[in-house]
Amino acid sequence: MFDAKIRPLIDPPLNAAGRGLARVGFTANGVTLLGLGFGLGAAYAITIQHFGWALALIAISRILDGLDGAVARATEKTAFGGYLDIVCDFIFYVSIPLAFGITDPSNLLPALALVAAFTITGVSFLAFAVTAAEQGAETSAHGEKSFFYSTGLAEGGETIAFFLIMCLLPMHFVGLAYVFAGLCVVTVLQRTVLAWLSFRR
Repeated sequence: MFDAKIRPLIDPPLNAAGRGLARVGFTANGVTLLGLGFGLGAAYAITIQHFGWALALIAISRILDGLDGAVARATEKTAFGGYLDIVCDFIFYVSIPLAFGITDPSNLLPALALVAAFTITGVSFLAFAVTAAEQGAETSAHGEKSFFYSTGLAEGGETIAFFLIMCLLPMHFVGLAYVFAGLCVVTVLQRTVLAWLSFRR
């Protein structure tokens, strides 16, 4: 929802940092995998109820997720890099609710509901991207991307915000998980309406 609005604010410092990382030898794919590593570290921290560490690791992971594209722009953008980025993103997104489900059995059902919501949101996102590519549609609202990024109520920024709140208030995971799962369903409906309006001809 607010990803596109904050791009003009975060892109300049990210691009500057990306150029610096490229100069010292970092690759975009290496930064992507490093970000995933920190994200999975956050998931592990949640399973052992070290929620402060999890919050910090999530923040580092998502900073690196922003920097991989900046490094790619400073060096070379590749189709595989775009593929790797989105796969690692969804591995991270699924790992956090699963970790909450592992740490407390009472969290298991809402964790599975949130994973299911992420799954259908991801399917709608990728289906829209594939169809947009076939139709030759382009957008730069989310910055320079390897494929079409469709908008919606629950995007990356909202997901990270909810994950951070879950780490700050783990006792309220159940309610937060169901609320965000509902936002994901609304996002799928939004994207479906947008697809119908954009691709019906």
